[in-house]
Amino acid sequence: MATGETQLVDVPVPQCSKTELLIQTSCSLISIGTERMLVEFGKANMLAKARQQPEKVKMVLEKVKTDGFLTTIDAVKSKLDQPLPLGYCNVGVVREVGLGVTGIKVGDRVASNGNHAELVVVPRNLCAKIPDNVSDEAAAFTVLGAIALEGIRLAAPTLGENFVVTGLGLIGLLAVQLLRAHGCRVLGIDFDETKLELARGFGAETVSLAKGENPIEAGMAFSRGRGVDGVLICASTKSSDPVSEAARMSRKRGRIILVGVTGLELNRSDFYEKELKFQVSCSYGPGRYDPEYEDKGWDYPFGYVRWTEQRNFEAVLDMMADGRLDVAPLISHRFKFYDAISAYKVLAEDKNALGILLEYSKKNEKTTQERIVVLNHDRKIKHGKPIYGFIGAGNYASRILIPAFVKAGTQPHTIVSLGGVSAAHHGKKYGFKQAATDVETVFKNNEINTVVIATRHNTHARYVIEALRAGKHVFVEKPLCLTLDELEQIIETYNSVLSTQSSALNLMVGFNRRFAPHIVKMKELLEPVKQPKAFIMTMNAGAIPGDTWIQDPKVGGGRIIGEACHYIDLMRYLAGAEIVSIQARRMGDHPALDVSEDKAMITLGFADGSLGTIHYLANGGKAFPKERIEVFAGNAVLQLDNFRKLKGYGWRGFKSMNLWRQDKGQEACVAAFLQGIEKGEEAPIPVEELFEVSRVSIEAAEMLRGQK
Repeated sequence: MATGETQLVDVPVPQCSKTELLIQTSCSLISIGTERMLVEFGKANMLAKARQQPEKVKMVLEKVKTDGFLTTIDAVKSKLDQPLPLGYCNVGVVREVGLGVTGIKVGDRVASNGNHAELVVVPRNLCAKIPDNVSDEAAAFTVLGAIALEGIRLAAPTLGENFVVTGLGLIGLLAVQLLRAHGCRVLGIDFDETKLELARGFGAETVSLAKGENPIEAGMAFSRGRGVDGVLICASTKSSDPVSEAARMSRKRGRIILVGVTGLELNRSDFYEKELKFQVSCSYGPGRYDPEYEDKGWDYPFGYVRWTEQRNFEAVLDMMADGRLDVAPLISHRFKFYDAISAYKVLAEDKNALGILLEYSKKNEKTTQERIVVLNHDRKIKHGKPIYGFIGAGNYASRILIPAFVKAGTQPHTIVSLGGVSAAHHGKKYGFKQAATDVETVFKNNEINTVVIATRHNTHARYVIEALRAGKHVFVEKPLCLTLDELEQIIETYNSVLSTQSSALNLMVGFNRRFAPHIVKMKELLEPVKQPKAFIMTMNAGAIPGDTWIQDPKVGGGRIIGEACHYIDLMRYLAGAEIVSIQARRMGDHPALDVSEDKAMITLGFADGSLGTIHYLANGGKAFPKERIEVFAGNAVLQLDNFRKLKGYGWRGFKSMNLWRQDKGQEACVAAFLQGIEKGEEAPIPVEELFEVSRVSIEAAEMLRGQK
């Protein structure tokens, strides 16, 4: 929530993909460090949030320069309003398995990084089967144990070494036990006497910061004056003291591993003279944040990557099974899941809280068929007007598209997202009748006559075809599809449905820029010009990593199909003539370039003699306008920057048109589409142009991919 309020909400049962498991939760553990930080951040005001994330403030200021203040504020508010499911320490029983899942079956008990929810969907590689003699409560500590274990693996302790653990929260206390199991002597450091007592119970010596004990002196005494072999920093603090103290108590070539969060103002001499190793540990281990491993289910070769995050889960569970890891003393509170708000109140108010467990009642188990949740029971549907189902509830859909449809006065019916959380949140906010996780809910509902598709690009063609076959009007966010084969299937389906329908179905792609106020003005000024025009359109797109989904040809289609298609459509619209030729050239391959396709120039020729070049460049600077459109025609020039400032050079009666707020035409685009449906008119963009622009975009991308 934008207010930072923690809520318990009813959401539809999530969908399970081929590499995922659907798990019925029996127990989950609140991570006191991470979740307390998230809750406190959510409750902070805008200024406090900015102080905590200075790098995001810089991004916001850069966006203000290009998009304007009001547009940027809207984007920030929308981002903060995105719901964030809490929790990542889940235990339950498998209810469904994806077609590509092996090694785990329905009925198995598993530990995973699933959220706090009755039913969760988790990738196969983020789950591990629980040994029979490990309880659900104990298994709920698996993920935190893996975080501690990964830090220890990076430190590479050997039998008999001296180690310090700074910060004795849940992860720190688990680290103490794991280091003891490695045969190490352990010194624990904290302010809290309760946690220090637990550490002593696990075999550690301790230092009480609350009593003024000096950690550096204690570390040197503990190591018999030689300096400790390694330090695991599991504390969460803005101070850099834990790192500085770790360096000063370490022996020459000692190892310092940061598992928690601290300040990082380092003193070079502390590290230089001892040649200390300092490393930040990444979560549960190798595979974390790797989409190939986590999302697609590819495992690393066992012989080369012995310990992945999943294998770390298994190691922690094995240590619980043979008694070397005891988590029972770490449990401080138990709550029923339906009283989770009370649990988070304890998290906020009781700084001595440790393991807070949520217990799930089997009496209230959801079935895997409950993939629809009614949000507005009193919602009345008026027939004869557009009644739409919305597939996709991501940032762009919730910030731009859904508000545009709501503003147009139409009737929202069903909103779908695979996980269900975003659908329930935005569905409630914008007045949808129900939320769902199954797209078939939209296609099969007879009340819905219009489908809006705002999902990842590789699903667009399939959903467009299904919606058309179901006899529904379609608005699909660009692109229409990713391949020429998909385009042919859409054309064939559209023509087939058109021949059997008593009234036309409107198919629309979200090419909103042709509806922007500045473009409407440009079209008006160009209309009297009866000679060929020349266009230069520059998209200073900015770099995004090569492993981002939109860069994947099979998922996002690449940025030419996914984004530059806007300019191909816009140029087609302003020229007012068919595209008859395409030339494309990308930047050459180079070791410094992760991706070359998004640094390209596309030249189009038109039937009336007009021509234009699209400069799609991801290697520019943010000080230059993000989008610039220039038209040379009739001895005059038009120049538009960032859809805010339009200048005319040599135009009789026109010099400029400026807007306070950036307007790329999204609202006007949606309104025109809906107006066409309501009045029984054709879609505002002729379907032949949609197919033409889609074909040209795909062909341009294929030209670029074939180059070196």
